[in-house]
Amino acid sequence: MNSRRDFIKTLGLATAGLAIAPNLDLFAGKKKWFEISLAEWSLHRTLRKGELKNIDFPEFAAKKFGIYGVEYVNQFFKDKAQDMTYLKDLKDRAKSNGVTNVLIMVDGEGELAGADETKRKQAVENHYKWIDAAHFLGCKAIRVNAAGKGSKEEMKGRMVESLSTLADYGKKAKINVVVENHGGTSSLGDWLADVLKTVGKKNCGSLPDFGNFYEYDRYQGVTDLMPYAKGVSAKSNVFDANGNEAVIDYAKMMEIVKMAGYKGYVGIEYEGKDLSEIDGIIATKALLERFQ
Repeated sequence: MNSRRDFIKTLGLATAGLAIAPNLDLFAGKKKWFEISLAEWSLHRTLRKGELKNIDFPEFAAKKFGIYGVEYVNQFFKDKAQDMTYLKDLKDRAKSNGVTNVLIMVDGEGELAGADETKRKQAVENHYKWIDAAHFLGCKAIRVNAAGKGSKEEMKGRMVESLSTLADYGKKAKINVVVENHGGTSSLGDWLADVLKTVGKKNCGSLPDFGNFYEYDRYQGVTDLMPYAKGVSAKSNVFDANGNEAVIDYAKMMEIVKMAGYKGYVGIEYEGKDLSEIDGIIATKALLERFQ
């Protein structure tokens, strides 16, 4: 507990210092090689308690954290995918706060690698409305899951088919379809990379998540997926007294990302419980800023 208190104290002093001192990068003319975005899942407990609504997320990200890129999670506006009044309001709120809508993470729309062909095709069609919503909001991508049961080869064939269809649909709207390592077979970096290589479409790629590899080496997994990356998810859970993620070597991860030639958004996805969601987001942002 002492290390946690020390860290919060250190974080507070650092944050206070940022408020007093100018950003030296601005004066040095240093161009950042990536931008920081905020994944809405970082606030899932706050949202589920009703303390924050999806419609207010862009403004909250900007004013609370100084983050001007947001990654939505469809769970928090599940019935609004085709509600144009709602989507226009959300788009206007983002714009008025100088916020870029980056992507929509799509869950609960069926298994894209499922064994039942009828259900699988329905799952593909269920994602169309989120591609349309992403296009309207000005996003560049939707994130999908490689969910299903069967052998790796069986799942690969089904996933390639589903992704190819979705990518073709997304191409018309200039939307990328990206797959996250999100449990099960999808958390095998080499398998997912092989799927994406087989699809072979420019608007179909990966969203490497630092923390979702489980039995697979996380650093190898990110290395596997970076050639296809259209985004990066910076998972965080626990911090030490120096503000480092206690389990994930961020210096190593960000070097892998940088060496892949990636330039784009790196999204904060705080899932820890030791810090509040707000403090966890602030801590992750401070950690990422070291590598910009």
